Amino acid sequence: MTIGVDDDESAFSHLDDSKATEESWLRICSKLKGEVGEVEYRTWLTKIALGPVDGDEITLLLPTRFLRDWVRSQYGDRLSELWNQEVSSIRRVELQVARLGDPTAPTALLLEENPTPATANTPSEPEDTGRTTPEVKSDIVASLDTRFTFDTFVVGKPNEFAYACARRVAEKPSSVGFNPLFLYGGVGLGKTHLMHAIGAELLQRGNVSVAYMSAEKFMYRFIAAIRSQSTMEFKEQLRSVDVLMIDDLQFLIGKDNTQEEFFHTFNALVDAGRQIVVSADKSPSDLSGLEDRLRTRLGCGMVADIHATTFELRISILEAKAAASGVVVPAKVLEFLAHKITSNVRELEGALNRLIAHANLFGRPVTLEATQDVLHDILKAHDRRVTIEEIQKKVAEHWNIRLTDMSSARRARAVARPRQVAMYLAKQLTSRSLPEIGRKFGNRDHTTVMHAVSRVAELMERDAAFAEDVELMRRMLES
Repeated sequence: MTIGVDDDESAFSHLDDSKATEESWLRICSKLKGEVGEVEYRTWLTKIALGPVDGDEITLLLPTRFLRDWVRSQYGDRLSELWNQEVSSIRRVELQVARLGDPTAPTALLLEENPTPATANTPSEPEDTGRTTPEVKSDIVASLDTRFTFDTFVVGKPNEFAYACARRVAEKPSSVGFNPLFLYGGVGLGKTHLMHAIGAELLQRGNVSVAYMSAEKFMYRFIAAIRSQSTMEFKEQLRSVDVLMIDDLQFLIGKDNTQEEFFHTFNALVDAGRQIVVSADKSPSDLSGLEDRLRTRLGCGMVADIHATTFELRISILEAKAAASGVVVPAKVLEFLAHKITSNVRELEGALNRLIAHANLFGRPVTLEATQDVLHDILKAHDRRVTIEEIQKKVAEHWNIRLTDMSSARRARAVARPRQVAMYLAKQLTSRSLPEIGRKFGNRDHTTVMHAVSRVAELMERDAAFAEDVELMRRMLES
């Protein structure tokens, strides 16, 4: 990443003087420490090293991609400002990944002589634990997404057990009482989010080495190690970590040699008291195609299912994301999305992101009409034929009445009005005739249906709130 700053004619005349450059860097470090505080400084910034100066560009070195990406997103702009204030001729600050212990790497000045670790690949000197914290090569570990933390994970009934298990592992990975933790559930329900959250929490605590990768990447790295005749190095690296996390294990189905290597790695880590976290789309017992011995070992730990989301959980997720965006999204729009997109949280969030981006780009408020227009392709994928039974069920749920009230003889307004709305929607959204609709509502006459349709249309013209409710129902049900 290159961070640009404005040209400044006043150059630092002796920039090539390494001692002066180091002194400038130390002053920048001191300012950073004062700004962010001791804890944050030691957690994230102590592994930055001063790299070479090339003309108007200064290079800062970091030991892992994960740490480089984090520093880039959280401190990149401030580093650029501080360098430009300190050395006015610096126009670019380059952040690069470099193994600081590599003799071929440029000479580097660390922020502190004894930094505290912050990433899976940058362990510090261990406390008195009786063993050395291992180093994990950055090229075999996927970067953790800094957005996926426990704080940003919305907890509800479908995922509360998996969330509790994940937090337990993050707090005490060596003494949770179950190994492995096996998370399973459908696509886009939060398995990967929880795994990244575990990794982020462990790395913040420090003195723990964490390796995270997808099962597919595990396979590719294993194959590459065979080709390069470095399988022993590959095995030693993975079997020396404190916590190993493998995402989407189902991709190992049918890969017998890779399964065998994973099985031996699994056993080596469990025998050494190290923690394993695995995710898949099905429970171990349902992963046909895995070796029986591997399936059995996976099922011996804690198996936590992430169920399909409820309407309430989807609303909570959308509310949290909308609040973070700073864009006003009406409750009716959130309800509409939560009703229409039910199977995949990732797709649900993506739909909201598109709405927010559209609002920001065009400066228009988010409305139900705009939502249907902007998300027409997503909504079309969820289209289905609407039945009168479905209309009755949705309307009864929305107005909190019993489904049997749709066909009962009760005439109280609290029952009659929703029944009329259901008749109106049945006329709008189905091809059923008036007599057919009447029969679905307790064998009522077709004139009763006609009256209900005209009455609802009249009320919608007079009452904006009522019209909005009916419109919401229609949009959630329409094909």
